[in-house]
Amino acid sequence: MGDIKLETITVGGGCFWCTEAIFQEIKGVRSVVSGYTGGNAPGKPTYREICSGLTGHAEVVRVTFDNSMITLYDILHIFMTTHDPTTLNRQGADVGTQYRSAIYYTNDNQRKIAEHVLADVAGLYENPIVTELTPMAIFYDAEEYHQDYYKNNPSQAYCQVVIDPKLAKLRKLHANKLN
Repeated sequence: MGDIKLETITVGGGCFWCTEAIFQEIKGVRSVVSGYTGGNAPGKPTYREICSGLTGHAEVVRVTFDNSMITLYDILHIFMTTHDPTTLNRQGADVGTQYRSAIYYTNDNQRKIAEHVLADVAGLYENPIVTELTPMAIFYDAEEYHQDYYKNNPSQAYCQVVIDPKLAKLRKLHANKLN
């Protein structure tokens, strides 16, 4: 077994409950934390403030993974193929800047890999990709009730109507990357 090499990337693909549920199923992912980043409001924002759209923050997940088991390229490819990166500030019925598609990188290598993934998946979509590629800012953990949301609430209507189909798509497209 290779050496553990942990790396972290932060992505926003609409509601963080969906994105968190996706990455919790991926082999090599060590942790997924729902949170907020990308805004300009001072201090730690609350969910209510995020939902107002006035903070500029996006709902995101911070994914920590063992890159000896799964590459950043694969993490970002999974991300880009399990949400709609062509709708500006929207995922399904969730509308607002807090639901934007975004990749927040921490170094030049992550930026280059993200650019490569964005170019590679562009042909999969009829419309242009609008995913932001932005340097990572401060990450704020979301409130505790948002963490592990799908795991803790699988029978909740939003989970069944919105998250379950995304998980089915993940299992179909990326079966070889699942736990």
